Amino acid sequence: MRSDSTLPPAAAQSTRAALGMSLGTVGGLLAALVAMLVLFGTLSPTFLSLPTFTTIANEIPDLLVMAVGMTFILMIGGIDLSVGSVLALAASVLSVTMTQFGWGVLPAALAGVALATAAGTLTGAVTVHWGIPSFIVSLGVLEMARGLAYSLTDSRTVYIGSAVDWLANPIALGIAPAFLIAIAVTVVGQIVLVRTVFGRYLVAIGTNEEAVRLAGVNPRPYKIAVFALMGLLSGLAALFQVSRLEAADPNAGEGMELQVIAAVVIGGTSLMGGRGSVARTLFGVLIISVLESGLAQIGASEPTKRIITGAVIVAAVVMDTYRTRRSRIKPH
Repeated sequence: MRSDSTLPPAAAQSTRAALGMSLGTVGGLLAALVAMLVLFGTLSPTFLSLPTFTTIANEIPDLLVMAVGMTFILMIGGIDLSVGSVLALAASVLSVTMTQFGWGVLPAALAGVALATAAGTLTGAVTVHWGIPSFIVSLGVLEMARGLAYSLTDSRTVYIGSAVDWLANPIALGIAPAFLIAIAVTVVGQIVLVRTVFGRYLVAIGTNEEAVRLAGVNPRPYKIAVFALMGLLSGLAALFQVSRLEAADPNAGEGMELQVIAAVVIGGTSLMGGRGSVARTLFGVLIISVLESGLAQIGASEPTKRIITGAVIVAAVVMDTYRTRRSRIKPH
């Protein structure tokens, strides 16, 4: 495998600059998170408590691992709208193979994750081979995956009991294994992005794919790989969700793709590709989760919660556009 030194000087410089910006907004994200904690702590006397924090920690693993995968996809300038439906499909496969076919937890879980990975690979392969925008391809996969989930479960929730609840059961300080696994995935994702040739190629592809191609590197397998990874992580998220609910709902994950994309964009990853950080995505997930939990505790109505969350997303996109324009006019 080639090193990033084989890239043209301009592309290599852009790659290093994009990776170097990974700490650029951490202070701002941390300040925003602290401000939200103070605000909701003032409005709700029970918000700043261990039960609140453990509840948030144990509810974010599925969102977090999917956000890690979406970070990689946005880094190459793509997008995947099918992640919520793929999660529901993986959960449905897990539940049906266990309840109807008598499979054990491990083979059923592997089957669900494998099918989710296949769905991601399909999205990537069609996008790359035919040059179709991933937005459109993933929209089609979204419908297919949701339809398969309904078909497998007869459009009903399938209960599997406590077979996989160990992932959601707290082991220390109220923290469940699912949270620890999600943090491990985040750490590995950040290392891959900033410390490996694979990660540098993703940044370079998102920055200037033609320059990467002219350098003798074929970007196609890398682009397919990140969509396959997104599918795999959606399958893992399905395990986390099923372990928490002890059931698989074919309606699970509806609208979750918007939460995932919002968390990644709030974390500073550019929708245009070439700039982002898995570590900052963690902050984006925390901001989304703290916002939802805080609004729920102060008794905000569902319309109000959606308006405020939407406003935060719009603000994040505006900031991303501003950062992109500033980076283009900044002298090198």
